[in-house]
Amino acid sequence: MSEQQTLELTRELVLERIREDDRFVLATHENPDGDALGSLVGLHGLLGALGKDSAMFIAPEDLPLPDEYSLFPLDGLIQAPPADTAERTVVFLDCGNIDRNSASVLRDGRHLLNIDHHHDNTRFGTLDYVVPGASCTAEIIWDLMGGLGVRPEADVAQALYIGLITDTGRFMYENTSPRAHVMAAEMIDAGVDVSAVYRHLYEDMPPGKMALLALALTQVQRFDAGELTLSVLSAADFERVSAEESHSEGIIDHLRALRGTKVAALVREIGAGERKGQHKVSLRATGDDVDVSVIARAQGGGGHRRAAGFSTALEMSELTSFLRGAIAEQVHATADGRAAATLA
Repeated sequence: MSEQQTLELTRELVLERIREDDRFVLATHENPDGDALGSLVGLHGLLGALGKDSAMFIAPEDLPLPDEYSLFPLDGLIQAPPADTAERTVVFLDCGNIDRNSASVLRDGRHLLNIDHHHDNTRFGTLDYVVPGASCTAEIIWDLMGGLGVRPEADVAQALYIGLITDTGRFMYENTSPRAHVMAAEMIDAGVDVSAVYRHLYEDMPPGKMALLALALTQVQRFDAGELTLSVLSAADFERVSAEESHSEGIIDHLRALRGTKVAALVREIGAGERKGQHKVSLRATGDDVDVSVIARAQGGGGHRRAAGFSTALEMSELTSFLRGAIAEQVHATADGRAAATLA
């Protein structure tokens, strides 16, 4: 059976599960982004339209959400597993790895549906529907809606649209496909106010976020002729400019834009909780020379070829050395391979 045939069969099994089961609980990855939340709200809306009992779960440690995500309708959100989890179908959305996830408390559901588009997904569900060719997980939910004959209400369409534009970088990343634009057209037709969404996501910036961005840009470091562009934000930096952790969203795109950069890295110190003093690392690649998901997986994280992340207890000197070495291993291996091909 071909990969495409396998995906088509799995899609039918997912649709069957949605049709037949009555109670669901939905979850996504820790520190949920636009696609994670858009998929969560989108599937919740789909299940509600079908008359199903659906609950959306986000762990307390993943709240509050960034200001720009206040557009998502999250009424009735639960922060603890429902008492009847074992009798519900649990759907993990946009979640590549359950083991390092705050939503892992839901792993004892009656069925585990794993719906995702990350190519490095660890296939942890009883049913894994992983579509690496999809631009985002929201696109997969949109497709399932079509398969079930459900047209999204305006608030659900907006949630799916946010998932789409954030994961495609406003249709600028390499995962932007013709289907992504078709989906956008359908969501706009369903009532999405494109300019209002754009203003809320990208222009309505709190003062603390602006101050944090300014600080991060003054602390940029470059290594190995631009192969790595790095900025580090300590817990004290956040306090100094009265910024929340969520205000770091989007900073890495400025690092990635610096000419000559192969990989951009934003390192944030965790300021509270059991992991206080550890670091969260976001990675972005500017081209195909480096697959940052490989680098993230080496530290227990994951993601896409050009966007990935992980958490680590490494000291900054060790972390910087690790990143430089991991990038060089790919860049120079690629360069050597091209040289060999040229000589041949």
